[in-house]
Amino acid sequence: MTTVGRAHPHESAVGHVTGRAAFIADIPPRRDELVVGLVVSPEANGRLLHVHTEQARAVRGVVAILTAADIPGMRTFGPLVADEPVLAFDRVYYVGQPVAIVAAESREALEHARALVRLEIAEESPILEIDTAIAHGAFLTAPRRIARGDVHGALSRAPHVREGRVHLLGQEHVYLEPQSALVIPGDEGQLHVHSSTQGPSETQHVVASVLGKGMHEIVCSVRRLGGGFGGKETQANLPAACAALVAHHTGRAARLVYDRGEDLRSTGKRHPMLARWSVGFSDDGRIEALRVHLFSDGGAFTDLSPSVMDRAMLHMDNAYFLEHVEIVGQVCRTHHAPTTAFRGFGGPQGIVVIERILHDVALAVRETGAAAATSALWAVQSRNLYGAAPRNTTPYGQVVPENLLPDIVRQLRTESDFDVRLDEIERHNGTASRWLRGLAIAPMKFGISFVATFMNQANAQVLVYPDGTVQVSTGGTEMGQGLHTKIRQLVADVFGIAPHAVLMMTTSTEKNHNTSPTAASASTDLNGAAAVQAAETIRMRLARWALQQWNRASTDAECAMVRFADGWVRLDGTGEAITFADACSGARYSRVDLGARGFFATPGLSFDHAAGRGAPFRYFTQGAAAAEVQIDRITGEVQVPRVDLRIDIGRSINPAIDRGQIIGGFVQGLGWVTTECLVYDADGHLLTDSLCTYKVPIATDVPTDLRCVFHDGDGPPDTVARSKAVGEPPLLLAVSVFNAITHALSCVSADAARRLCLPATAEEIVRALDLADVPFDTSAPWVHSAHATRVTKAPE
Repeated sequence: MTTVGRAHPHESAVGHVTGRAAFIADIPPRRDELVVGLVVSPEANGRLLHVHTEQARAVRGVVAILTAADIPGMRTFGPLVADEPVLAFDRVYYVGQPVAIVAAESREALEHARALVRLEIAEESPILEIDTAIAHGAFLTAPRRIARGDVHGALSRAPHVREGRVHLLGQEHVYLEPQSALVIPGDEGQLHVHSSTQGPSETQHVVASVLGKGMHEIVCSVRRLGGGFGGKETQANLPAACAALVAHHTGRAARLVYDRGEDLRSTGKRHPMLARWSVGFSDDGRIEALRVHLFSDGGAFTDLSPSVMDRAMLHMDNAYFLEHVEIVGQVCRTHHAPTTAFRGFGGPQGIVVIERILHDVALAVRETGAAAATSALWAVQSRNLYGAAPRNTTPYGQVVPENLLPDIVRQLRTESDFDVRLDEIERHNGTASRWLRGLAIAPMKFGISFVATFMNQANAQVLVYPDGTVQVSTGGTEMGQGLHTKIRQLVADVFGIAPHAVLMMTTSTEKNHNTSPTAASASTDLNGAAAVQAAETIRMRLARWALQQWNRASTDAECAMVRFADGWVRLDGTGEAITFADACSGARYSRVDLGARGFFATPGLSFDHAAGRGAPFRYFTQGAAAAEVQIDRITGEVQVPRVDLRIDIGRSINPAIDRGQIIGGFVQGLGWVTTECLVYDADGHLLTDSLCTYKVPIATDVPTDLRCVFHDGDGPPDTVARSKAVGEPPLLLAVSVFNAITHALSCVSADAARRLCLPATAEEIVRALDLADVPFDTSAPWVHSAHATRVTKAPE
């Protein structure tokens, strides 16, 4: 019986719930181990004049205090541009930037010494907002452009033209395990780095370059991460490099584990973005021309910001055909921690922008009397949805080969009773109820693959033992998303054995080298395909060996008749059979190689950044969500009583894992669009630096009625097990909640709907509603007298 397509428990589930699953902070300390901490800048911008360490060095138990002068190799690093200092050496660029490393025998000595290190900084005014960066010409990149058609001419010809802007804030990752690294010295200067990283090869590279060593002298291992969400794709490299510097200078093991506050204050977030747009449209809301200039806050250094901007631009179309379009993107430099990868990697921002533009068009259509309330939004969405050729080609020239969007949305409307509920909600909003309600749909199309073509590769090692058990090693990291569970099932299916006979090994650069980070939703596609390829190589060897034992010719045709299932190896049409374990034992004694390496590179990908054209994605995961919200008109509180999700993920490898990813991704997106608001003071200090002040969704925020349906269908023929990626796309479905909030506000005032920014916190909703006259009965007993108080509108 096949294991692929069935719900199997997560391979670390028991360890997670019992606490036996070890993370870096849980690894027992060595006797020679040092505790490491960082001294960071309290200022967002300024010249670093001096680092005073004399008093700190005198603290008993302090072994080393390192500054930039103690770095033997490269003093800067970065995945795209090596512009980020490991330790500040002439200037500081953001609050929380590391300036010095302290290593001590105990936590008490460490904290005492950190408090005694004094930084002498000549402060300068920081740039903290995108608008300020634009005004000062502070950019990390030149503009990039994707365009099709004649935008200028189409805008001039369009019956209606509107302009606007939309501002989106960032988001904190809030992974359960903070940034962590443990570095253990080996022979002849070699180092073994245990890191909570999504990219072991990149961490290996950064550590080697900072120490001036060859990559062959550094091994990076990852057993598991306590969450990542993109926040450990590149940002894990800095703590690993700092711990490695201590190990290099002292010859002792060094462990650096951020506490929660340090992690929140010092690490990069999801990119805030600002879009300025002009749209031309017909009387019924069909988009005839669109021009968008998108700016992101890249923070102080480049990190992955250009790549995030690429994906935001590539997803500006979302589910809609845009015949005449120009999208320009540019990354701003500010004095925040360098912003970085976050689940969706720019895609969510691009999708919110086009949905907000369609909302504006829908409001304009409603104002002409062509449609009413949110039915105008749905009419505009449906008229612009991708369809049959030629309306199935993206602005960058890639055809959407299997456009399921019309069918997905049609089925979603039916199963969610969308039209009936919409009528009822709009009638309700005409009453004097305290609660304002909204309902909206958000379709989604998300491209799967790294946009940087070279990164779409993976290798795997499969080892089969004489007792019929198997070890699998890949470059993919397990961070709770179920990657190892899926690969375990895939390899078990190749051999026809139970998943418990397959063990996923610690990810390590000495076994799987030059690998891409576990990101872009492509890790099962890449690492799973490589593992299956390696397993199939061994299976073919076993099949030939078995045929020889049965005195049959070991031709390819005969090998195709050998079946591996239920722990047996059988020859079709005959009584010949042997257990898988006996076959492995016999093959070993016959000197058959029972180990193999697989390598997979995604075919058919290309993208020309200069031209803004190409086929960067292997396929698209598609879906849609219908969300209902209710809003307290007095407090701005948002509740989400019901959400219907329909998503195409091909043939699910593990329905339980995939359902968890879909619901979890949606809820994480729900936090981004409603409650997760990053607040800084005028000097660049993060005020929401704890889970008391930064509100992530909790169990009571999850919709009471949350329905999740897998859309019927197979993935592309060349994907592993005909599956599709499921990691990032569900987060984008949470845009339906933002759409529903906008719909609810539009029932009060078009201005309220148009002025809403993301996240739609209670405060933001109250500000938006404050623009309109009170549309309900203020004499009702539940109306608080404070309602008459005007709220100051934040400057735009």
